[in-house]
Amino acid sequence: MLARIQFAGNITFHILFPTISIALGWVLLFFKLRHNKTSDAKWAEAYQFWVKIFALTFALGVVSGITMSFQFGTNWPGFMETVGNIAGPLLAYEVLTAFFLEATFLGIMLFGAQRVSNRMHTLATCLVAGGTTLSAFWIIALNSWMHTPAGFEMIDGRAHATDWLAIVFNPSMPYRLTHMLIASGLTVAFLIAGISAYRWLRRDRSPAVMSALKTGVVLAALLIPVQILVGDMHGLNTLKHQPAKIAAMEGIWETERGAPLLLFALPDASQRTNHFEIAVPNMASLILTHELDGELQGVNAFKDRHPPVAPVFWAFRVMVGVGMLMLAASWLAAWQLRRGGDVKPWVARALVAMSFSGWVATVAGWYVTEIGRQPYLVYGVLTTAQAASTVPPQLIATTLAMYLTLYAALIVAYVTVLFHLARKAGPGRGTEPVYPVPGLPAPQSQLVKS
Repeated sequence: MLARIQFAGNITFHILFPTISIALGWVLLFFKLRHNKTSDAKWAEAYQFWVKIFALTFALGVVSGITMSFQFGTNWPGFMETVGNIAGPLLAYEVLTAFFLEATFLGIMLFGAQRVSNRMHTLATCLVAGGTTLSAFWIIALNSWMHTPAGFEMIDGRAHATDWLAIVFNPSMPYRLTHMLIASGLTVAFLIAGISAYRWLRRDRSPAVMSALKTGVVLAALLIPVQILVGDMHGLNTLKHQPAKIAAMEGIWETERGAPLLLFALPDASQRTNHFEIAVPNMASLILTHELDGELQGVNAFKDRHPPVAPVFWAFRVMVGVGMLMLAASWLAAWQLRRGGDVKPWVARALVAMSFSGWVATVAGWYVTEIGRQPYLVYGVLTTAQAASTVPPQLIATTLAMYLTLYAALIVAYVTVLFHLARKAGPGRGTEPVYPVPGLPAPQSQLVKS
């Protein structure tokens, strides 16, 4: 259990940063292309502000990813011993095809604006953005295979690949990848909208701030309905391949037809029932089977091969609840921007409050996915208990405490730095780019500093 908590702490901290860098790279490319097309300095200014945040985010994502990978050997040796023939190559592909691409061209993207042509600088931005998405592709391919394993055979207790296309494009991979990429887009959309709204509230009404604010709001307003649709498709795929997870998500203990949708309940694992239910009759069956009297299997149908109900049940509702808030906030802000070209102060404050709402929804969604896979590490192939090491619990507890303390400090520092950058680029100061951009003349103060 301590090893699971430690890995959960690591993945929770790590996923925060790739969730931002994946989509932020594409937003930066959008800013760059708009500047190339219009020669409007506001797009270059927006690029220069957000590229600093991208660099900070990328660095934290790399460091946290390294510490997480060590745990495969220390805490979960049975994982690589059993499925290393599949997991190892997929992790290697991610490094060789994605990470090297990002790391190589990030330097050009940050510091090469006056050293290379504008076309090359734009290409570097495009390659970094593509690298982040390619990295997500390989990681999601492995994670999806762990949920819906395919294209392999077991020989002497070890998995051997028989069809790499089936492994990479396993049954849940397209849904999981699409869901994750849109989640990244929503996370970045609300981060950009929130930080821009913070600058707006501090009376920084420069064209660059307003352009970034509109970009974030419009992106969120467009993506959230798509995410709801993709989430529904992903749920149907999960029902087909992991019905025990769906039973836990919906809080259904006994197999039944016309299962209700539980808006609120307190799952009780000891009595295998729910308390204080608030339900919509037949709605769960309608959503998942598209029939009012559709049959859904209950948790009790899976004996001891089901995940803990309460964490999955509540994490799913947190994810959906935050998604509904995103829908309301983005559409309201988009309506105000379209109607009057500006937002009301109370809407701006709401956007600031939701700056990191994407983090909450993403982490809740990952908890549904990963806790919902229990008791398996590789679904139907390898249990978590079988993969665990014999490291003394005292050692795991010590390193766990150190990890959590460090991660808490780093998250506070990261958020603090983001708002510090926003204040530093306040009224009268947000127009001077830190790194020169082709086509945007450097102000005299920058030339003196250089």
